[in-house]
Amino acid sequence: MSEIADKFGGIYVHIPFCVKKCPYCDFYSITDLSGVSPFLKALRREIETVSVTDQVFDTLYIGGGTPSVLEAESIRQIIDAANTHFTVCDDIEITLEVNPGTISRESLRDFRRAGVNRLNIGIQSFQSNNLRFLGRIHSAAEAALTIEWARQAGFDNIGLDLIYGLPAQDKENWLGDLTRAIETETEHLSCYMLTIESDTPLGRDVAAARIQLPSDGTVRELFDTTIDFLTTHGFVQYEISNFARQTGAGSEPRFSRHNQKYWSFAPYIGLGPSAHSFIEPERYWNHRRLENYMRQIEAGQSPIAEREKLTREQMIMEAIYLGLRTTPGIELDAFGKRFGINFLNSFEAKMADFEKDDLLKLTQTHCALTRKGMAFLDSIAVMFTSQDIV
Repeated sequence: MSEIADKFGGIYVHIPFCVKKCPYCDFYSITDLSGVSPFLKALRREIETVSVTDQVFDTLYIGGGTPSVLEAESIRQIIDAANTHFTVCDDIEITLEVNPGTISRESLRDFRRAGVNRLNIGIQSFQSNNLRFLGRIHSAAEAALTIEWARQAGFDNIGLDLIYGLPAQDKENWLGDLTRAIETETEHLSCYMLTIESDTPLGRDVAAARIQLPSDGTVRELFDTTIDFLTTHGFVQYEISNFARQTGAGSEPRFSRHNQKYWSFAPYIGLGPSAHSFIEPERYWNHRRLENYMRQIEAGQSPIAEREKLTREQMIMEAIYLGLRTTPGIELDAFGKRFGINFLNSFEAKMADFEKDDLLKLTQTHCALTRKGMAFLDSIAVMFTSQDIV
């Protein structure tokens, strides 16, 4: 667990609007933009009424959806409201998700003036055939132009999202996207395997055998290719899907400060419909549908739909799963202090089997997955059960 994440919290704001709904996406969003104005009014009221005492925040992440469908003035008002009603650090990282096809050179300059100091750009691919399959509204040329405009607007901390594991995608095709990405000199790359969610158009197409996805072996090859290529070109893998560029000898890689909070039990507040929050040991989340979210706020009530108080055993299991997502892995001393148990003693038999199969590696200070093990994270994490806790 990182020292920064243990000290500071994060704020996430969910903007539930998109120009077009992508066929693979399961995040909550709608394409009717007529509700933008009443949503922003409700969001400001939620920000004003959320009470978090004795917590300092060092990240604000505005995601979605497609936040870049909003005017820069609306983004500025969200940032100002967060600065007013929460205690934030002077060097707060303020990230805005933007999608090519929804921005211009001028809007990026306005976002920068509004206070955004980090961009996360939903490129997904630099190749037209991949973009068509993913249902994106932008072209390969627009993807490249977006990054160029962002640099011109003064952004020096940019992250790109890419997706692999597409039908008929091979190593050469994926290397084409990775090569284009590093040529932009981006500070950060998130490389996600295409995930099939059952309640999406893509999920239904896969279930009906209208679309055939690559084999597990092919996807694993693409995963290995990602790590080999990016580490060779100066990127540091710090989580299964996330890489930050090492800009020079002795310099710190540009990790996403906000992303790290989700893997380290740092507190975070979620604002907007469907947004999740975590203040140890409680997790809670807002109503998913925009209508329900706004109805609650307009009635002077909390938009929180449900709460869940995690038991000690649940916290331990989550700490294992989240810790194994990161390349450093689980910090053994911090784990022992947090839960009052010896990790090695509790899971000795499990770890011996995983080590023998080259899925897990142990040092004096950490327990982490090998590259081979990262491909089996979910099944490995399930093998650690609360019954082993001593």
